[in-house]
Amino acid sequence: MIRFVLTRLFRALITILAVVTFAFIVLRMSGDPAQVMLGPDVPQESIDAFRAAWGLDRPLWIQYLAYIKEIFTGDFGVSMRDKASALQLVIERVPATLQLTIPALLLKLAIGIPAGVYAALHRQSTIDRGVILAAIFGFTIPSFVMGLLLVLIFSVILGVLPSGGQDTWMHGILPTLTMSIGGIGILARFSRSAMIEVMGQPYIRTASAKGLKWPDVVWRHALPNAAVPIVTIVGFMVGSLIAGAVVVESIFSWPGIGRLLVVSVTNRDLAVVQCILLIVAAAMVLSNLVVDLLYGWLDPRLRSQTAH
Repeated sequence: MIRFVLTRLFRALITILAVVTFAFIVLRMSGDPAQVMLGPDVPQESIDAFRAAWGLDRPLWIQYLAYIKEIFTGDFGVSMRDKASALQLVIERVPATLQLTIPALLLKLAIGIPAGVYAALHRQSTIDRGVILAAIFGFTIPSFVMGLLLVLIFSVILGVLPSGGQDTWMHGILPTLTMSIGGIGILARFSRSAMIEVMGQPYIRTASAKGLKWPDVVWRHALPNAAVPIVTIVGFMVGSLIAGAVVVESIFSWPGIGRLLVVSVTNRDLAVVQCILLIVAAAMVLSNLVVDLLYGWLDPRLRSQTAH
């Protein structure tokens, strides 16, 4: 088990390093921050002074080595726009993003998995068909379209919910629903497919033939074996929560990490963008690491394969 964990940790670190390197190179190829920050009519002397002050005049490989060194020392740079710590600016936006992402994740789990399991246990019924249609509707519509559709219905037509801002708890309803609906559909679909596959296995028929009550067959035999693909999807959703907030926070003017990322990319604020991308990458890698560890717990055969 120790070797299993260490192997997954090593892969996680390599993945984060690859993401950091890719982001560093792409950001510096996407445009000159000096031109964006100072404007097109600024004299060349001012641009050169700006680039020298922020170390942008040094060779790319020297900038990269300095950046990696700063990361390992806990220094994530300074915002070119706000002249403040990039990490501090991001941390200040974390609570606002969590106000959306945590309820959205709980809604996905509370509705998506039970709906998929119930549909699988009542296959070919009216409820099953309804769950399938609702799931297809949920995960095929892009989040920005879903957000605008919810605003049109509940803010413009019905006038019962605000269309943006963060003043009251009601302002979080529409963005939370926007982030939830697609995930609910995905979880319902995969939960249904996993349960249908498991329910057709011989050990389920054997358990029923032994006289076990149907709830025991479902809870003790079917659900644990259907959990592996479901855990995969949930892990991916947890890792992509911050990334998914980018569009939603922009639509609803929600002052979270996602909106900060959009503003920072527009302004070529390298330190802030790199800090956010590093956090997103770490979140996704960490969630995948947890999923791998859960795999090893749910299916001991995976641990033995890794050991060899």
